[in-house]
Amino acid sequence: MLPDFRLRQRDYLLNISRAMTARLDLSSLLELTLQSASDMLAGQAGLITLRRSDNSFAPYASIGLPIQALPLFKPLWEDLDSDSDQPDTSNITFRLALASRAAGVTLRQVVALPLEIGPEIIGYIFIFRNHGAAFSENDQHVLSSFANQAAISVQNARLYQEVNAERERLNAIIENSGDGVMIINPYRIIQTWNKALVQQTGIPTEEAVGRPCYEILNLQTSQGVSVCHATCPLIRRPTGGRLYAEGIHRRADGLAITYADNYSLQTNADGEVGQIIANVRDITQFREAEQLKQTLLSVISHELKTPVSIIKGYAGTLAREDANWDKATLADGLAVIEEEADRLDRLITNLLEASRLQAGGFKLRLSDLNLADLAKNAVENLQTTTDKHQFELDFPEDYPPISGDYERMWEVLTNLMGNAIKYSPEGGIISVFGDVTHADMVQLSVRDEGIGIPPADHEHIFDRFYRVDNRLARQAPGTGLGLFLVKAVVEAHGGRVWVESTSGQGSTFTIELPIDPQNKTQA
Repeated sequence: MLPDFRLRQRDYLLNISRAMTARLDLSSLLELTLQSASDMLAGQAGLITLRRSDNSFAPYASIGLPIQALPLFKPLWEDLDSDSDQPDTSNITFRLALASRAAGVTLRQVVALPLEIGPEIIGYIFIFRNHGAAFSENDQHVLSSFANQAAISVQNARLYQEVNAERERLNAIIENSGDGVMIINPYRIIQTWNKALVQQTGIPTEEAVGRPCYEILNLQTSQGVSVCHATCPLIRRPTGGRLYAEGIHRRADGLAITYADNYSLQTNADGEVGQIIANVRDITQFREAEQLKQTLLSVISHELKTPVSIIKGYAGTLAREDANWDKATLADGLAVIEEEADRLDRLITNLLEASRLQAGGFKLRLSDLNLADLAKNAVENLQTTTDKHQFELDFPEDYPPISGDYERMWEVLTNLMGNAIKYSPEGGIISVFGDVTHADMVQLSVRDEGIGIPPADHEHIFDRFYRVDNRLARQAPGTGLGLFLVKAVVEAHGGRVWVESTSGQGSTFTIELPIDPQNKTQA
């Protein structure tokens, strides 16, 4: 039968071992180990060193020792022979005397044992006494039991810390990814919803996590069919194909975003799906660019075909050998051919200009330019094209010149005035007026009494190939490039352009341009 003190020792060690095993926080684990070992061995101080990444040892926990004095005990663990089963206790005792004297503490006895995991020593545990007998063989046996259990617990705690650090690193990568990242379980319940998705969708993390992905991010086709219910790849899981879904998500504020979801299945050793990582990318601009290409093909085919057909029809008619056309008929036919040829030339010119802008080949030939005179010439030129509209000019006498490209600004003004004619089919007054807003900028505006532009279209009216979706816009010829070129030219001059309009109440287009620095004194 074991003596009572051995039974108490065994029970104490068992309880402490359980406590150490249950702890995964390294600091509290080391503190518990030292405190328990000191209590069992009647020690007054203790120290644990651990191996660092550079293979050296450093103190990680202590009791009964001034923290600032710990470096003085460095010779103790440096002198330990890691290749021997028993450390050189006599040398340690000598080193202890020197260190304790330098640290200003009284320590007379020390017992030290390595913390070992297999053949690797991961650290050392030291227990000190300041009085009493030397540590016995039984004390060393007790400390050895602590050391064995502590080594396992320390290794587990370190591994747990490494796993936690890696998890935090991965969480930080996911959270700060530029793309949306959503992690869902096999039942399609959202577990992770990163910051990019919050910004893109306007849905907070707390509203998304714990709910089905098909409720939070319900992607739909352009016809309104739910992709998540009809063709969800997580349900169908095509053999050999990638798990991909694409559709439109409508935010609470009405904004439509096109998303592309790429899914990656995370499986265990048995091939069972544990979780699914979805990379959610906003491809709205990509799809809009594709739509622009389709629109371009459609518009160009229509806009090119119309004047070509008219030119061919009139030319063929006038060239008939069995007809004897009078001069008036010939003049009218040739006038139509010339008009349609001019229209075709304008279309091709606009397309070339848009192409140059896209390629970065936009050049300006600057000179002193009086916008009031340019506007007057443009009005005289365009007034002959309509008998339903009356132009009005209003510029102040001190309206200053700008530094501009004559040809480009002529395109801007004739484009704005031409649109004013085109989109006010009932006629009316078209006002062209200027103003000096302050010492550095001038404004020129074109106002009509036409059909107007809905506020929702103001943001896009200057986009390539964009046309307002109303009956007159659909019937009126055009490519949707005119205002795009207007904006490009104005911005190339360092200015800006905007529209003020309401449906049915006309439109006012305003350009603002910097005054030529040499002419600021005239403003």
